[in-house]
Amino acid sequence: MSNRGRPRASDFDPELLRLFDQYVHGAIDRRGFLRGAARFAVGGAGAAGLLAALTPDFAAARQVDPDDPRLRTGYREYASPNGYGRARGYLARPAKAGGALPTVLVVHENRGLNPHIEDVTRRLALEDFIAFAPDALFPLGGYPGDEDAARALFPQLDQARTREDFLAAAAWLQAIEGGNGRLGVVGFCYGGSMANHLATRLPGLAAAAPFYGSAPPLEEVPRIRAELLVVLAADDPRVNRGWPDYEAALKSAGVRHELFQPEGTLHGFNNDTTPRHHEVAAAQAWTKLLALFERRLRDPAPTASPA
Repeated sequence: MSNRGRPRASDFDPELLRLFDQYVHGAIDRRGFLRGAARFAVGGAGAAGLLAALTPDFAAARQVDPDDPRLRTGYREYASPNGYGRARGYLARPAKAGGALPTVLVVHENRGLNPHIEDVTRRLALEDFIAFAPDALFPLGGYPGDEDAARALFPQLDQARTREDFLAAAAWLQAIEGGNGRLGVVGFCYGGSMANHLATRLPGLAAAAPFYGSAPPLEEVPRIRAELLVVLAADDPRVNRGWPDYEAALKSAGVRHELFQPEGTLHGFNNDTTPRHHEVAAAQAWTKLLALFERRLRDPAPTASPA
């Protein structure tokens, strides 16, 4: 889906975008962003107008309607005895399936299960996967419907318990009725870090695609059995500074992996709800993601019986 007519990253001063990245990831609060953004405001827009222009526009970017008749969707709770006890996520699957389907766990950014991640989950279901997106904020009442409120809630999570919730989600999904038992994971930003973590904890994970997520502890890299598609932005020093050591550890451990780092991209370039979205690079990343999952998660074609 094209976002032509909406603001693009090139419409903003790079320093303002870096300031916004700090705000998104909790280094500064809303007041700090507005104070810093004031020097970039021109005309009648003001700092608040700049923030509004950079804030996700879920409706404009939605690709798949929630009630698309080609899909079966809904929220599912599952047990997480080592985490918060009970957890919940959004499940999307094809309404009609010709056989057992691969499963994909979708991990959100640091705002919980917002409408964009639900849309990404539906997009995967339209590609004939059973996709499930847990909401890390469920123990705190779930995604609150507002990005600022969600961002404020996130630091209240006990991340050790949250990681267990995602591990429980993976086990629940891998055993789901209609699945073929093969599991992949894709995550964005916080979710990219979680995808890297899950790869170190799930020996049965077949494929993982961390999008601009921080690396796991390097001593845990030899545990990875999944094939990785590591997606990084070109301009993302906060995350990219960890890549050389992570890459060396992956090579040393013999982990099959590919790096995709398209030119001219910023952190969050795959998210088509914000001006940081890079349409061409996001489409290329999506193609690579699907190719990885097709190769690693589908049942192999049956071998012809000898005549």
